[in-house]
Amino acid sequence: MRRLLKFLHTMGAIGFMGAAASLIVLLRFSPPPASIAGYALIHQAMAGVALWVLFPSYVLTLIPGLLSLAVTRAFHDAGWVWVKAATGVLIFMGGLHALAPIQDEAAQSAAALAGQMDPAAIDDSAGGEEGTLWMLLAVSTANVVLGVWRPRLTRLPSRRSRQRAGDGEKAVAGEAS
Repeated sequence: MRRLLKFLHTMGAIGFMGAAASLIVLLRFSPPPASIAGYALIHQAMAGVALWVLFPSYVLTLIPGLLSLAVTRAFHDAGWVWVKAATGVLIFMGGLHALAPIQDEAAQSAAALAGQMDPAAIDDSAGGEEGTLWMLLAVSTANVVLGVWRPRLTRLPSRRSRQRAGDGEKAVAGEAS
């Protein structure tokens, strides 16, 4: 079970980071909204990558990661695991921040291509999206580093060590009496 969870978590991370990198490349090659046919094509492709690769990959990374945290007792007290869990929230929020404009621009460009909207009215916010995608890649890379090297961050005191500390205090109190 542990190996399956690790495999799924790793495959999800590969897909997520690949999708984020692909979206950055598509953003870089996107023509301006005035060139509506090319703009619509690129943004429809971006919406497809976001919907069918980025989001499912995130889910495939998140769920096995959380299940692994829950079932592997050694992870309960490992600081690096909790840092990865916390940065997972950051990745989730960044992903939502990037996905919404991608979907909106795809819908706007499709409407403009169909003649239902003026192409000049399209809000081209590629700069913000690109920055968010770079941030997602950086945090995801940090998570990979944490998972591979597993640095000794502050360990949370385990239940067993807390019990031993309590037993030691009782013994010292008993000697003092």
